Amino acid sequence: MGECVLVVDDDREIVKAISILLEGEGYEVLKAYDGLQALDILASRQVRLVLMDVMMPRLDGLSAVMRIREKQNIPIIVLSAKSEDTDKVLGLSMGADDYVAKPYNPQELAARVKSHLRRYTCLGDINAGSRADEIKNGRLVYRTQERVLYADGEPVKLTATETRIVDLFMRNPGRIFPAEEIYRRVWEEEAFSSENTVMVHIRRIREKLELNPKEPEYIKVVWGIGYKMEKQEKHS
Repeated sequence: MGECVLVVDDDREIVKAISILLEGEGYEVLKAYDGLQALDILASRQVRLVLMDVMMPRLDGLSAVMRIREKQNIPIIVLSAKSEDTDKVLGLSMGADDYVAKPYNPQELAARVKSHLRRYTCLGDINAGSRADEIKNGRLVYRTQERVLYADGEPVKLTATETRIVDLFMRNPGRIFPAEEIYRRVWEEEAFSSENTVMVHIRRIREKLELNPKEPEYIKVVWGIGYKMEKQEKHS
């Protein structure tokens, strides 16, 4: 069997339909019907990606996402019947990598799963920026082979998606990237209403690496254009 995907939804018909779809694509599928069941499976099995419904009994999807993120950085795609932006932003800020609204398009869902697994597995180069093994910028050191960012010598716990964004910024200090370009390079698909998704991920990265996320030294907004990684003087 191929890579292992966990599908979590209290609607058994949806779990069955997604399982058939993903098994047809060659994935091994594990099934859970609430957040607690999902956490039990993740504790005992090697899972490479989670598809997580939001509204579920016992432990809802967003709470489950937060619990998973305490221990693992595997890709999580949130499924939700609500298409409001608030629900989407909430899911992303809890630590999800992506969001698919129900009713979902099967081809789109399969493509998202494939794209996130590919990114997580290889975290391949996304641009032809610096090829140095170690990129230093003030308090930050990014080791390109390990794909690990260090702040003040300590590794920063980033998800696969956050790592891709940091990779882009660290290799291109000072360059301004519009949100659409960040989305295209990191999510590897065309950007439709991508501003919120990118903004939430940037906010999470800032909370992890900035001394004061409200007044960031590193990841700056350039109003009306996008975001950039500020070059810092070398710290002694």
